[in-house]
Amino acid sequence: MKKKHPIHIQIRRLAFSGVFLALALALPFLTGQIPQIGSALSPMHIPVLLCGFVCGWPWGLAVGFVAPLLRTALFGMPPILTSVAMAFELAAYGACSGALYRLLPKRTPYLYVSLLAAMVLGRIVWGAARFCIAGLQHTEFPLSAFWAGAVINAVPGIVCHIVLIPLIVMALKKGGMMLNGDLERDAAGPRDALSTDGAA
Repeated sequence: MKKKHPIHIQIRRLAFSGVFLALALALPFLTGQIPQIGSALSPMHIPVLLCGFVCGWPWGLAVGFVAPLLRTALFGMPPILTSVAMAFELAAYGACSGALYRLLPKRTPYLYVSLLAAMVLGRIVWGAARFCIAGLQHTEFPLSAFWAGAVINAVPGIVCHIVLIPLIVMALKKGGMMLNGDLERDAAGPRDALSTDGAA
């Protein structure tokens, strides 16, 4: 495979991140056509997780944080306080999926480990954000509300993500479209591999 200069990889990361951001803005319109489980599918999570896997943790973090806030600014949904909590949640998704995919061996079982860890961390961050927002509003966010929002009501999305995202990542890897780690090291060459591994 022809080696690519690191600047070309950064440009591709930027382009891919733009695509994932656009998908995060658009997918809720599609799933919204399924009233029973549309919101429970958590459509914005999918492109954010994929951005972390494909482009790396800084890009996943940025897209995850910006997406819900931008969607609120453009379309008025989700509501602003929901959007703020989602911004921290999705940032955690994108950062964790990207960081673990880069650090762990590039084998299928570790892909699921990265995904599940990101999903757990993101929900914990969401709960912490909702708790802080409730405190600022002098209201309560009990453990039962966290459990309902993060687990019980999110079951369709959890199943969808576990089934769909690894298949997409494996397909992109097979197509040589993963920009998180391996391709960057190939472009850097043996002499620069160590310094590249430490870069974001």
